[in-house]
Amino acid sequence: MTEIRPRRIRPGTRYKDFYSYPSKSFEEHRQDPLGMEQWIDQNTRENGVTDPDSTISPPVNLSNEELNVWKYEQVRYFCKQLNWLSTELQGYCPPRKYPQMIATEQWIFLCAAHKTPKECAAVDYMRHTLHFVGNQLNDPKRFPSRTTVKDVAVVKLSNICRRVYRIFAHAYYQHKSVYEAFEKETRLCERFTKFVCKYNMMTDNNLIVPCEGAPDEARQIEKSEDKSRQEKREQRAKAADESQVSPETSEETSESSNDENASEITVIENT
Repeated sequence: MTEIRPRRIRPGTRYKDFYSYPSKSFEEHRQDPLGMEQWIDQNTRENGVTDPDSTISPPVNLSNEELNVWKYEQVRYFCKQLNWLSTELQGYCPPRKYPQMIATEQWIFLCAAHKTPKECAAVDYMRHTLHFVGNQLNDPKRFPSRTTVKDVAVVKLSNICRRVYRIFAHAYYQHKSVYEAFEKETRLCERFTKFVCKYNMMTDNNLIVPCEGAPDEARQIEKSEDKSRQEKREQRAKAADESQVSPETSEETSESSNDENASEITVIENT
C-alpha cells in the first residue's frame, strides 16, 4: 500500500519547502471540510501569475451553494494576499507624508473602522480596513458557516471588495513603483479586478486602477490625474520663478492654487 504524505507544514520548514507535497485535483479537495479554500490556494500558487484568468474561474459542476462558498473563499484569499501589499508599503508610506488615505489627488477616503468615519493616515487606514474586513468575514452572524454560504451573504461581499480595493488605488497612484513590483510577482490587482467585474461586485466608476481587465474609465482617470499633477508642477515652477522677482506675488499665487485644489477634493466615506 502506498503511503500518502501528509499535507502539512511542520515547524522549522523553510518557506521554499512549504508546498513541496503533490497537488490534488479539485474533486479530491472537494471531500475536505475546507477544500474550497485549499483548492483556491493551490490553484493561485500554481497559476496566479502565468494564467490569472484560470484562478477566477470556478470549477465546473458546482451547485449554487458551492459557487457561493467559492466566491466567499476567493474574497477571503484576496484579503489575505492584500496583507502582503500592505506590508510592502509600510516603509514607503509614513504618516507624516501621507496623513490622509488618498488615491488620486481628488479623493480622500474616510476610515469606517471607527464609531464615526474619520480621516486616518494612509498606513493606518490600510491596517484598520484589513482588520475590519477580517472581522466581518469571520463574523458568525454574517457568515455562519464556511461550508454553506447563502445568497444574501454573498451580497455583503461587494462592500468588502469596495473597501479593500482602495488599497490598490492608493498603491497605484501614490507608490507606483512598489505597486508595479508587487503586481509583477502576484498579478493580484488584475485577478481581483477581473473577479469583481465578472460577478458585478463593484461598479466601473469605483475601479480606477488601469490594470488588465479594468474598465476604460480607469485609463481616463489616470490620464486626468497625470494632467492634474503636471499642471500643479507647472504652477509650482511658475511660483518659484515669480518668487525670485516678488515674494508677495508668490504668496498670492500659492494661496490661489491651494483654494483651487481644495475645491476639487471629494471626501468619500468608507461605508
